[in-house]
Amino acid sequence: MEVRKPVVAGYFYEAERKLLEEQIKGCFLCEHGPGSLPSVKKGSRKIVGLIVPHAGYAYSGPVAAHSYYSLAIDGIPETFIIIGPNHTGAGSPVAVMKEGRWSTPLGEAVIDTSIAEELVDNKLIYEDPYAHAYEHSVEVQLPFLQFLYKKVKFVPVCMLDQSFEACVELSDTILRAIEGKDVVVIASSDFSHYEPYHIAYSKDAKAIETIKALDAKKFYDRVAKLDISICGYGPITTMMLFSKKVGAKSCEVIKYATSGDITGERGTVVGYCSAKVVK
Repeated sequence: MEVRKPVVAGYFYEAERKLLEEQIKGCFLCEHGPGSLPSVKKGSRKIVGLIVPHAGYAYSGPVAAHSYYSLAIDGIPETFIIIGPNHTGAGSPVAVMKEGRWSTPLGEAVIDTSIAEELVDNKLIYEDPYAHAYEHSVEVQLPFLQFLYKKVKFVPVCMLDQSFEACVELSDTILRAIEGKDVVVIASSDFSHYEPYHIAYSKDAKAIETIKALDAKKFYDRVAKLDISICGYGPITTMMLFSKKVGAKSCEVIKYATSGDITGERGTVVGYCSAKVVK
């Protein structure tokens, strides 16, 4: 089986196991994090989708920890479908890896081949490891999942085509592929990029209004109309569309903050949001 080596270890997050574990603990325990370490619970689950940022842990890690804290206390999903934007521009419109393992300093996460094979349609969604080779948006989610769970099964999805039509098709395909399985769809995205502090808050608040309403089309249209530089608007839209199709009832925005809140540098900032969708 192919093993994908991490490409942003030592850059977005610590490259040594012990240091990375301490870094993740710090994300949970720090001022902007949940304030305590999560304890994984067993039993019936309600979360079907998450929004999680994907910047360096020093910046977005505390916000990301809120989503993963909620996930831990919700239970143990069978598989995660992690959808991220394609920052590199390489590869297919929507790219999936169908088999193999992804390595991080915390071990190896295994691709759920049974679901991944059902996603590939060779029209919009292709098997394309090349698109994932240097992309960080999926990778940075794995250490958090590995910190919580002994074993992690997942499907990596990278969206170069973030059109609304692509979001609809991908959400429909995911729905068919996960039939009978307990899956959480993680939308990996940062929010406003390199805006003045107060402008980022204002713009992102308008997007967050539509996320709380679980209105995927309104979210998509508002991001375009207001020129909100959310890099993973496609993954977020796809996750919300999918969630509604599996009976989701509500979306809670758990935490929003910017890099300026974390570092104190508020000239230009990047926004980060954690949210959970439940049924």
